[in-house]
Amino acid sequence: MPPPIGKPPRSPRAALEPEKVPGPRRASARARHPMVVFGNAIFTLLVIITVAIGGGLFIGKQKFDQPGPLSDDKIVNIPSGYGVKDISDLLQREGVIDQPYVFFGGVMVLKARGLTLKHGEYKFVKHASLSDVVETLSEGKVVQHAFTVPEGLTSEQIVQRLLETDALSGQIKEIPREGSLLPETYKFTRGMSREQILGRMEQAQKRVLQEVWARRSSDLPSQVQTPEQLVTLASLVEKETSRDDERTRVAAVFVNRLKAKMRLQSDPTIIYGLTGGKGALGRPIMKSEIEQATPYNTYTIEGLPPGPIANPGRASLEAAANPARTKELYFVADGTGGHVFSDSYAEHQKNVAKLRAIERGAAAPAGTVPADVAKPVETPKPPEAAKPVEPAKPKSGARR
Repeated sequence: MPPPIGKPPRSPRAALEPEKVPGPRRASARARHPMVVFGNAIFTLLVIITVAIGGGLFIGKQKFDQPGPLSDDKIVNIPSGYGVKDISDLLQREGVIDQPYVFFGGVMVLKARGLTLKHGEYKFVKHASLSDVVETLSEGKVVQHAFTVPEGLTSEQIVQRLLETDALSGQIKEIPREGSLLPETYKFTRGMSREQILGRMEQAQKRVLQEVWARRSSDLPSQVQTPEQLVTLASLVEKETSRDDERTRVAAVFVNRLKAKMRLQSDPTIIYGLTGGKGALGRPIMKSEIEQATPYNTYTIEGLPPGPIANPGRASLEAAANPARTKELYFVADGTGGHVFSDSYAEHQKNVAKLRAIERGAAAPAGTVPADVAKPVETPKPPEAAKPVEPAKPKSGARR
């Protein structure tokens, strides 16, 4: 093959020698400047750091959102004054989290965005992620406890229950006035003071009493002319029956007796006079105690007792404010948890006889009256006439 045009032919020996390749161009003096070299190094380092941080955040986000170690729901109390590290250690000890460093790092990142962790008692759900835990702590989703007050407890009994509730704090300076607390369920957070709960109960009672009093019947007896007297009447209704369908009829019996100048003869007033509001008597009422004079014993005093014998609920307050329109003067237990009502003494005696037949076979100890006794019966007569008291009869539905 002829040699390429324009290029001189090479001898065989020259053809065997390697061709000379031009060497690399030497960098300019500017490219070799120390500042440029340093800048390149810094840029490279920043790229590496950015990639590392991005990768770390990606991995951390995955761990932050993955299910946690809790095998079941758990409540943990975060004390006031705890920092992020303290909270992290506590949650790890309680088994809520198993990656404290991820938790700590995540909180630090979120704190830069304004997040704060709040102390209190929290419920962490089963397998809560670190993200769930932080959300719970930052939103202050504290556990709500419930303190339930049944209708018919005395103020002293309510105070005792408050003192037995460990989630509350502080002492109680004095027993609230009888009838001034509204039986209800009250929500609270751990650490709330017992005085605060009492204050809420008193405010609730004032509000309900004001509402009920404004809607009272215009035909109440002269002995019930103030809200305080209404509470007293309602407390008797509360202690005599626990059935909603009987409250207005029980209230009517008391109202009719007040109008007829008859003694109320309510057994719970005997117990309150004997115990001073400390609670149940714990034994049957003795016959001698029926005749024992106390300021509250409505077998021996005229009209209403000097004050409430318990804390009545809204239903009993409403029943006392608007009793049923009946002529009934008596009621006795029917043996099934309710009562039988009657207008006349003769009819009442028949109802008592039926109850005695049901009870036959359960003899009471000598000299006592069964614990669930109804008020002794009597016939209406002028106020100045003596009112004979007959042996007490059993009464169900009354709460002592």
